Amino acid sequence: MPHSFPSDVVEAVLRHMNDDHRDDNILIVRAFAEPSATEAAMTGFDGDGGDWRLARADGSTAEVRIPWPGGSIAERPAVRREVVALYDAACARLGVEPRPH
Repeated sequence: MPHSFPSDVVEAVLRHMNDDHRDDNILIVRAFAEPSATEAAMTGFDGDGGDWRLARADGSTAEVRIPWPGGSIAERPAVRREVVALYDAACARLGVEPRPH
């Protein structure tokens, strides 16, 4: 069973990702789940990966799960490390210049 993070940690990460990193969410979803996504929001995560809700141009939506690149995690600092790794890998996959971290 994957590690579950406390609700306050999940809420803080989701707020940060969806308020400050909207474009990163879209890049991650386009690279690893749905190339035609027009919108994406992170909806949750646990020790095995992150969850995103995406929208397509035709108005349809989907929920996707993307595993952490480094494998399972169980500590709060690892969440940032894995999201950054997803972002960097998404940029590489899509040919986008990543911004500095």
